[in-house]
Amino acid sequence: MTTEYSGSGDARRTLELLWGVQPQPRRGPKPKLTARRIVEAAITVADAEGLAALSMRRVAEELSVAAMSLYTYVPSKAELIDLMLDTVQAELPLLDDLPGTWRERMTAWARASMASYHRHPWVLQVNTVHPPMGPNEMTSAEAAMRALTGIGLTDHEVMALRGAIDGYIRGVARSLVDAAQVEARTGLSDEAWDASRNPYLEKVITPDRFPIMTRMHADGVFESPLDVFDFGLQRLLDGVEATLTSRRAQP
Repeated sequence: MTTEYSGSGDARRTLELLWGVQPQPRRGPKPKLTARRIVEAAITVADAEGLAALSMRRVAEELSVAAMSLYTYVPSKAELIDLMLDTVQAELPLLDDLPGTWRERMTAWARASMASYHRHPWVLQVNTVHPPMGPNEMTSAEAAMRALTGIGLTDHEVMALRGAIDGYIRGVARSLVDAAQVEARTGLSDEAWDASRNPYLEKVITPDRFPIMTRMHADGVFESPLDVFDFGLQRLLDGVEATLTSRRAQP
């Protein structure tokens, strides 16, 4: 699986493009392209074909221009990926704009984030240890801190909670997106996979050896699984809620 790394391009050019602070030409013909159009085309390519298919040449094909013309606006694929990440970040609601309690806001935001990963699965293939630090990313972070400051957590705990939620969403999203893409990648559907193995597994997975698994299978647990994402999310938030309740009870 392709892995790219955010923040690996030229820092000055990346930040100029992200924040729109690069000088604009005052004379000459009107540019045929903009960085925004290039980014939108790149997202279209990555959404449809995956990150492995993304290249400056492929984006140029999407725009029906020569590949070399892109470099006037975006120096390389590295800077382009940072611009793409910050652009899709703008699709998410700001946490403090959402209605309800801190927990209701966090739940709604987490579900929106999960939906975004399904729309843009290539994002999961970008290592963001060095984040782009673009305006949409920073605005989202500031909104999260506004929403969580004052609920009873210290500033360090607010940062830790946001990181824990982000990490949880990304981890579950990776497994769910992989599951959704498995047939396209392997050519094997879930039904075909089961059919090829069930005759053998039925001989070795017996009640005497695997009693709990056999009981769960008989009860239909595997046919109608729990919503793993929401179950885990709520248990994580339960822990925060219990911490806040305990603190309020202290003199």
